[in-house]
Amino acid sequence: MRKMAAGTFKTNCLAVMDEVQAKHETIIITKHGKPVAKLVPVNTETDEIYNFMAGKGSITGDIISPALSLEEWGDLK
Repeated sequence: MRKMAAGTFKTNCLAVMDEVQAKHETIIITKHGKPVAKLVPVNTETDEIYNFMAGKGSITGDIISPALSLEEWGDLK
């Protein structure tokens, strides 16, 4: 994993992105020596962030009716 200053990344952004894609190498972008972002190659086969919760939820009860009755709502005003 390579580190790169934000200013250097800014001036060479497109070349750095091409390098990350070609070498499948992660680059940490820093500001004043502290990491602020990570540039990682994309895995086109699967992306773990999308649909990771698919099929794990369920609907229980009535999702159309209001959660509170008009009487209960009146007490909250």
